Amino acid sequence: MPLNDIILEILNKGELQVGEKERHAQLERVHAEVIDIVAGKLVDPKSKRVYTTGMIEKALDQLSSQSGKDTTTPSASGTATPVEGESHAEHKSKPMWTGVVTTRDAKSQALNAMKALIAHQPIPVARARMRLRITCPTSVLKQAVKNASKPGDEAEGEAQAKGTVKDRILGYIEQVESQDMMGEEWEVVGFVEPGSFKPLSEFVSGQTKGRARAEVLDMAVMNDGD
Repeated sequence: MPLNDIILEILNKGELQVGEKERHAQLERVHAEVIDIVAGKLVDPKSKRVYTTGMIEKALDQLSSQSGKDTTTPSASGTATPVEGESHAEHKSKPMWTGVVTTRDAKSQALNAMKALIAHQPIPVARARMRLRITCPTSVLKQAVKNASKPGDEAEGEAQAKGTVKDRILGYIEQVESQDMMGEEWEVVGFVEPGSFKPLSEFVSGQTKGRARAEVLDMAVMNDGD
């Protein structure tokens, strides 16, 4: 077989050999990213407080260790799974979590992890939104964003950087409750994920030089629609 044909065969059908250390490092990176995403989106439904990444990691470890084992084993919260009145088949139909893999992106794995945590409740968790009020001078709203991109949207960073301050603020808000013009100030009230509050606050402060502000109205409004 000609050399060029051999090269093409390798390029088309060959597999990249990755060392054990590199695979482990890659898995650790994805694992950390998944945990960070999940910790920023779930709260304790009673206290309405977010969990630490360590607590989320332990809860997911519990789910993965229980996967395939006796589902009547008590959870860390002291409740048995399946729950009272739930059949074995119903329990099995719930989303499962078996751990992080390197073959899928962190965002999709984090979504699966959240679904499993909410379904099995190894610790009390619920999807939540923070309710915020953002006020900004109208003179600033139409200014172009200065080399900033929304965290997690690197691929769209260039396009987003061309937007206005108002566009970017609304980009952080998942659901707008109200918008009003009050004299020379624009006010918007809406809901954001807990993990988005810090980058939103930093964006508002940095882009407007402190002229705009983000105020928390409710730390964690429960969202039953997720």
